[in-house]
Amino acid sequence: MSQVATKPRTRKPARRAAKSRRAAPSKGDRKRESAKPQTPAERRLGQGGRRLADAFEAVSRMPVLAESRRRLLVACEGGASAAGEAADSIESDAALTIAVMRAAGDGAESESGCGVRQAVEILTPAGLRAVGASLDSYDPLDAPNPWAERQERFRRHGVATRHAADRIAELARLAARDELAVAALLHDIGRRVLAELYGEFEVDDQDATPEERIRRERRELGIDHALVGAVLVRRWGMPSSIALAIERHHSPQAQGHAAAIRLADLIVHYASGEPAPPEALVTGAAALGIDSDRLAQLAYEFPHSNAPRRRASDPCPLSVREIDALRGLAEGKVYKQIAHELSLSVSTIRTHLHNVYRKIGAVDRAQAVLIARDHGWI
Repeated sequence: MSQVATKPRTRKPARRAAKSRRAAPSKGDRKRESAKPQTPAERRLGQGGRRLADAFEAVSRMPVLAESRRRLLVACEGGASAAGEAADSIESDAALTIAVMRAAGDGAESESGCGVRQAVEILTPAGLRAVGASLDSYDPLDAPNPWAERQERFRRHGVATRHAADRIAELARLAARDELAVAALLHDIGRRVLAELYGEFEVDDQDATPEERIRRERRELGIDHALVGAVLVRRWGMPSSIALAIERHHSPQAQGHAAAIRLADLIVHYASGEPAPPEALVTGAAALGIDSDRLAQLAYEFPHSNAPRRRASDPCPLSVREIDALRGLAEGKVYKQIAHELSLSVSTIRTHLHNVYRKIGAVDRAQAVLIARDHGWI
């Protein structure tokens, strides 16, 4: 006589029990979830996943370059007078920038901007010294290894992109350049998260353009590093404007800071001999109002500019036309040449420049150019 197999009935109650347990989170869990609603990007990432949480934590604790940390600690010994040197050392390392911005709280946001220089003012030398002393460091020259090599590649690319973005912001007359510097330094932070999750996914793809790399991420991983980086920056409490610039820096429709980072990234790839499509460079510059002549100059100069530049730390008192006229003087042009290029009369150019001298306290054109360059206005 044949036997009829019976289907075990033990799993269904177990599933119901598990479902019941999942449906009844603890009071603390409910409080955390209600206090921090998930964005669409976080939901796509599966924010509750342990692996992702571990990846975020690992990137949040990245060691800093030993030389950057040493320079910061030396600058702290100089007190408030060495704030510029402290900011420069912080902006030489993405991990150090993350630590300082987080320590300052909410990205050091204020009416005057949000960036490393504002964070330096908030923390004071004593606070910066405490942050620097608490961080682990690595030295790729003293102890070379594959991890340090990859970290250095990430750090150098971020610093190069920051320099290029600052020059682009000058040409495009973008405001909040300290904020842009942070976004440019951290624009690829999502790559470090993806590396923690999936291994060094992108490292061997050096022959691909930035657009091709991000399409590959979306195709093979279902997510891209720009979106991941924006999620992490928001979790660190940095201003949403920085997160938004990181999230959109590969979009052809990017504007403002995101467009500046997109063009800067392409310029860095171009200068490094890596693929950077000319049409992408041209359209990226056009989105910022940078013409082909200035783009050619930028590509020629980078990474070795003709003169050292400083980012403006004070609001510029000059109008757009006054800056244009002063920039013409800085390029060695006479009034007639400047007037012709700006489609203005010579008397109007003379009036603009006299206003410049009065506003910045200069006695002649040479001093006006020096003052403006020192403040990063031209």
